[in-house]
Amino acid sequence: MDFAFDARTEELRARLLAFMDAYVLPAEAVAEEQRSLLADPWDTPAVVEDLKAEARAQGLWNLFFVDEHGAPGTEYGAGLTNLQYAPLAEITGRSPQLAPTALNCAAPDTGNMEVLAQFGTPEQRKQWLEPLLAGEIRSAFAMTEPDVASSDATNIQTLIRRDGDDYVINGRKWYISGAMNPDCAIFIVMGKTDPDGEDIRRQQSMILVPRDTPGLEVRRAMRVYGYEDHYHGGHAEVVFDNVRVPASHLVGEEGGGFAIAQARLGPGRIHHCMRLIGMAERAIELMCRRAVSRTAFGKPIAQQGVVQNWIADARVTVEQLRLLVLKTAWLMDTVGNRGAHTEIQAIKIATPRAVVGIIDSAVQLHGAGGVSQDFPLAELWAAARTLRLADGPDEVHQRSLARRELKKYL
Repeated sequence: MDFAFDARTEELRARLLAFMDAYVLPAEAVAEEQRSLLADPWDTPAVVEDLKAEARAQGLWNLFFVDEHGAPGTEYGAGLTNLQYAPLAEITGRSPQLAPTALNCAAPDTGNMEVLAQFGTPEQRKQWLEPLLAGEIRSAFAMTEPDVASSDATNIQTLIRRDGDDYVINGRKWYISGAMNPDCAIFIVMGKTDPDGEDIRRQQSMILVPRDTPGLEVRRAMRVYGYEDHYHGGHAEVVFDNVRVPASHLVGEEGGGFAIAQARLGPGRIHHCMRLIGMAERAIELMCRRAVSRTAFGKPIAQQGVVQNWIADARVTVEQLRLLVLKTAWLMDTVGNRGAHTEIQAIKIATPRAVVGIIDSAVQLHGAGGVSQDFPLAELWAAARTLRLADGPDEVHQRSLARRELKKYL
């Protein structure tokens, strides 16, 4: 087995690392200062737009887009494989609030762009995919609902009813990422077009709803462990009250929503998990810097045995996680998402859980500073812990993975 990155990956890694050091990390404090002066806290700080312009000028733009999604004659991304993109996503995880947005590689836009590329009509791609690829607009993905267990997507209650040449949408969603951003121009909404259908996985469909459509109300921002997550565009409660859109806004076919959702989540899990590893690497760096700079009980903290154990265990864990995620990316490239099903489930279970532990150790080592706004650790911890729920809770993936294992013996 060859564990080396290929020449193109190494070249992009070097450029991205330099971009992070020269532009992104120094911009973190600037962005916070600029945000505090904004009239609307959901507006984008000017420095973020500067970062996007610089990333585009350096060719670090839309790197997430794997070549297989491109329409004939259209180059959507950098033509990378999942295996080539994975280590780049890890680097952006060192600054998860700024770096993915700067590279136009931030969720939920990445998944939405993939949906439009794979399942959208030429007209839908022209109207929504192209401005998303250009970073001119943002988007939201409306799936989770407050009144049902959304870990089971078949529970979704939002109705999408055909009425002549239109569809009419009624329902309530929450934790809809990106919806608070004023630049969010389009929602991909999942609901039921055939609520009484025999096949519960063919009841759902997805449909495009422009933000300014009458009846669509972005009601409030939901907090995540107390954070409003401004850079991510927030996580909103959204109500659809007799929202009417043309039938041409349907994504794919009626009854295809569940399958589209599954196709959307595969690459997204690779992105999340590699960014999580980047978050863990930053936590380890902060932990080591803190350990060698502070003294307690007569000797540097770095000489305390428990601290050395934390650092050693963190390094071992990150190396294990990275190999598993890279194997998953390689399988997705060679045998497809279906062939990588077990590994996709495995990284979703293992990575957030382990990274939460690493960041927690870093918080502990920083004492009061670890839970303060003066270090990124508290926000990193909240983001990592939330990813044990995003794209489905741990238990759903454990259930799916266990069933595949048990099948061999039944």
